[in-house]
Amino acid sequence: MSKNIKYDRDDVIQKATNLYWEKGFHGTSMRNLQDVVDMRPGSIYATFGSKEGLYKEALQHYSEQGHDLLKSCLNSDLTPINTLKSFIKNLILGRSDNAPSCMCMLVKTVSELTEENHELLSEAKRLLNAMEKAFATVLVQAQNNGELDKTKDANAVARYLQIQLMGLRTYLRVNASSESDVDALIDDLFAKAFI
Repeated sequence: MSKNIKYDRDDVIQKATNLYWEKGFHGTSMRNLQDVVDMRPGSIYATFGSKEGLYKEALQHYSEQGHDLLKSCLNSDLTPINTLKSFIKNLILGRSDNAPSCMCMLVKTVSELTEENHELLSEAKRLLNAMEKAFATVLVQAQNNGELDKTKDANAVARYLQIQLMGLRTYLRVNASSESDVDALIDDLFAKAFI
């Protein structure tokens, strides 16, 4: 009689996300995965199809966490611009103590992978673009509330914020900063976005 082992799929994906986020795709071996998610390689392949299949689900999970954080900020009583500021601050400071890396997992993926991993690279790019579109949606709300000049292209401002967020996270990886320093950097980022 075969022994059926049940896995909590969400728990496995969360653990794999943290591992991949810390080590990257190529830096994570099947042995690493086996140890962290507590599944044998055969079970990983049976459940996710491959190491790549699990990585793709980890990327999607990571992205969903970002969108959930943005929704949480939107559900507060903040204005749209302050929602984006709160999102960025929470992304940077809120995860700094428990995040496997201060770098964005999607950006790390785009930096690490080549066309040899076309499907994963395309997925990371798609997910980054989806977050940029979510920023643009909030910026349109800001325009409707009079916080952002309606002559500004919300998509261009969203792109600018995305680029600056990527750079800010990298900068803070190199230069440890206090919360007040991070607040000042975020305020400066937004001031320049609206010039």
